[in-house]
Amino acid sequence: MRSGIILAAALAACVTEGPASAQTYPQRAVKFLLPFGPGSGADITTRLVGDKLATRWGKPVVIENKAGGDGMVAINTFLSANDDHTLLYFPVGTFATHPFTHAKVTYDANKDLIPVVNVTATILAIGIPSSMKPTTLREMIELLRAEPDKHNSTAAAGNGDFLLSGLLKTENLKVAKVPYRDIMQAPADVGEGRVQFLLSSLASMYPLAQAGKIRVLAVTSRKRVPSLPDVPTVAEAGYPGLTMESIQGVFGPKGISTAVRDQIAADVRAVIEADPSIPQRLQTTGQVVDLRGPQDFAAGIKELQDKLAAIARLVDLKPTQ
Repeated sequence: MRSGIILAAALAACVTEGPASAQTYPQRAVKFLLPFGPGSGADITTRLVGDKLATRWGKPVVIENKAGGDGMVAINTFLSANDDHTLLYFPVGTFATHPFTHAKVTYDANKDLIPVVNVTATILAIGIPSSMKPTTLREMIELLRAEPDKHNSTAAAGNGDFLLSGLLKTENLKVAKVPYRDIMQAPADVGEGRVQFLLSSLASMYPLAQAGKIRVLAVTSRKRVPSLPDVPTVAEAGYPGLTMESIQGVFGPKGISTAVRDQIAADVRAVIEADPSIPQRLQTTGQVVDLRGPQDFAAGIKELQDKLAAIARLVDLKPTQ
């Protein structure tokens, strides 16, 4: 009898420590791992949403910044946890470029990172010094073609760098690419005219655009952004091939149950839709709310992976890390 009681207690403990069901999730604190430091757009997003989720769930939500290694530090920490109470908040463009930029990738994004909910899209934009004559993207590209090897360009790592490489190749532009350890330093150089073409987050160049030092020629999103309603999309500017949604959201471990995954997605949607201040706050960081459930998020990931793979083939990209 005593052995039976002990066995029953052990089984109960296993159930408690195992994966949660949708009815009991979360059973304890939930941790979000990020590949960026404090103050980044992703950090601001997860803290805003995390505070609301903590209230809704009645459990703490912890934000843990794991910057470094081109996102690999955060991914490896997430994989090591293998726990449905440890979630990953990650930009798709970062891990989607890993197969083309890293000679060895220690994980399989399509198996190890389970899409839960897309939360936002970071707006990428093209900026030039306001002192330059072009006022449209087409005029700027024509100038770069007419003056080979005279100008400098740069782009944010990941999506931005891929798009820039593809543009230089397809338009046959001879423009030097300037590497930056911290792309946030690039807008100042553009504003001073040392770099003539920047493809990076709108948030990074917005202050200097407002100050009249950077001219934003286009955004890569499918729609214009509310903060700069007069700036066209790249498609409207005549370059639909540059359209790219820089989506980011929540991923769960490969063992996460469908029910828990769907509940997290529904809860994230609910807390954002219930508080209009969240989309307004995120706009100031160069993001727009773009809520997509698991299936639509997975489709968006596949679309971005295919586009980046096509660019990698076009420019014959070889891993450098």
